[in-house]
Amino acid sequence: MNPGPETVWSRAWERQPPPRADRHARARIRELRARAGLLLAVLDDDPTGSQAVHGVQLVTALERGVYDDALRGESDTCFVLTNTRSLDAPAAVRCDIEVAGDLYRVAEHRGRRLQLVSRSDSTLRGHVLEEVAALHEVRRSRLGAGFDGVLFAPAYLEAGRVTAGDVHWARVGDQLVPVGETEFARDASFGYRSSNLREFLAERSGGEVPADSVHSLSLSDIREGGPDRVRQVLSGVGGGAWVVVNATEYSDLETVALGVLAAQERGQSFLFRTGPSFVRALAGLEPSEPLRTEQIWPDGAPPGHGLIVVGSHVGQSTRQLAALRARGSTVDVELDVAALVSGGPDRAEDLVLELSRRVVRALPKADVLLYTSRTVIGGDSATGGAAGGATGATGSLAVARDVSHALAGIVRRALAARPAWVVGKGGITSHDVATHGLGIRRAEVVGQLLPGVVSVLRPLDAPAETLGVPYVVFAGNVGDDGTLGYVVDVLRGGKA
Repeated sequence: MNPGPETVWSRAWERQPPPRADRHARARIRELRARAGLLLAVLDDDPTGSQAVHGVQLVTALERGVYDDALRGESDTCFVLTNTRSLDAPAAVRCDIEVAGDLYRVAEHRGRRLQLVSRSDSTLRGHVLEEVAALHEVRRSRLGAGFDGVLFAPAYLEAGRVTAGDVHWARVGDQLVPVGETEFARDASFGYRSSNLREFLAERSGGEVPADSVHSLSLSDIREGGPDRVRQVLSGVGGGAWVVVNATEYSDLETVALGVLAAQERGQSFLFRTGPSFVRALAGLEPSEPLRTEQIWPDGAPPGHGLIVVGSHVGQSTRQLAALRARGSTVDVELDVAALVSGGPDRAEDLVLELSRRVVRALPKADVLLYTSRTVIGGDSATGGAAGGATGATGSLAVARDVSHALAGIVRRALAARPAWVVGKGGITSHDVATHGLGIRRAEVVGQLLPGVVSVLRPLDAPAETLGVPYVVFAGNVGDDGTLGYVVDVLRGGKA
């Protein structure tokens, strides 16, 4: 009989050296970054990548001047929401090329050096190879050469996504499961089989990236050798080769960040394809405690009610939605996906107007839960975003975009009822609610409502009716059954 995933994990864990203890690592990272004059720009393929950071700015308006404003914050770090996971590959590539080119221009104008992160899903969904190739091309066009290497660090420690022995694991319930055996690997648009990251790259590239060509920073390298060993391994990387980053603790990622900075001082260049956690480590940010109600509203919560928008259709979101509805404390408004996608543009517009009126009537009296119907029509979206589907990956993405556009249209009209706060659940959903619903162009990541998950944004550049309205970005695939209810309680002021 084969051992279960938890047994396999336990055996792998027992073979690893203990984590490093370096309480000065983050300060040293910040010092090295300042000395090198580095700016850090994160091209985020959906809005949930900022869940591990605080005090940085986030941009939805893809404009050079807005990037410049956002990068003038204290951390010299910003997130640019490209939302490329909701696009097909050619459109994602075009977007990355345009955004990265403008980011390089901002850095050149300010006489600074630029580090680029291609932030993606910690369960490996997204245009991995295509986006990395696009950013190589941008660097070649701006600086004459691509990157020496690409560090592949999908770990999202707060959500239980870790890498050991080059295998990526996801916490499912109370177990760690090889990610290729989870529901995320069966995604209609970005499905895969491999949990070993070397094999994953070979699989996704159709063999163009052979597994034996991928380098690895093992936990032994990181924990026993420290930053010097990381730099030594990276010194042998060239030609844009991939490097798997193993990590189960923030100290692992911070050690890698120090080694990368040392390698860059010696003239090497690296691109990063990562989950949320590596961004915090690379920026040298300190951890922060979960936000309390009084930190969201220092002058006291305003009167009024909130709007919760759930488009995500992954199992965790559906269970959280059911748990919140079971309380009976919200006015529930369902968007029927089948009716939206089958009735043509005129019927879709009528449906959006009808639901908008219901939301506007209800908001003065109660919190409103706006959600998509749970019956999947042909497959989930690429990000666990809006429910719906069609035959094949491209059709699934197209339906997800149509549904998310409808949700954003309802939110835009709901602003007339002055919601006190807004929650967007799901990758595509939360992006479109932010940009097309609330009109946010730039915002500050205030922090998170739980350790490393569920970010609260404070709009900085947005329409007058949106300014002062906290916007909560809630990934579809994080939390337990009660997490959505907990978030609503905090926003209501019922929990601190």
